Amino acid sequence: MANHKSKVDEWEVKDLEDNSTIRVYVEHNSEMGNKEVPGLQVTSMGHITNYEPLHVERWVYAAKKAGQKEFLIADTSWTYYEDTYIKNLLVIGETLKARVEVKVRSSDKPVIKEYELPFNLNN
Repeated sequence: MANHKSKVDEWEVKDLEDNSTIRVYVEHNSEMGNKEVPGLQVTSMGHITNYEPLHVERWVYAAKKAGQKEFLIADTSWTYYEDTYIKNLLVIGETLKARVEVKVRSSDKPVIKEYELPFNLNN
């Protein structure tokens, strides 16, 4: 079966400091990973974060081991500055969620959006 992609959300945060814009695109994929199950893909600033079962299982394990309810996916986040960043996180709870946080210099607070993952883990 072919993978079908559909847009879930598309948004941007403009920084008035330098007139730059950070764009975020979230899409649902009907088949992701080795298990070929539905998943989410988040794209921003040239980075792609795939929320599919094999990745998510490892992230949940790492978060539990560290005693965290939120796991920062550091390799696809951009966190070089405290006043400008994009963070991709996995929120662990009754339902698993992808969280995207975007902060720009001209804004006091980050823009935060969460997306429920279209699968469950059997752990």
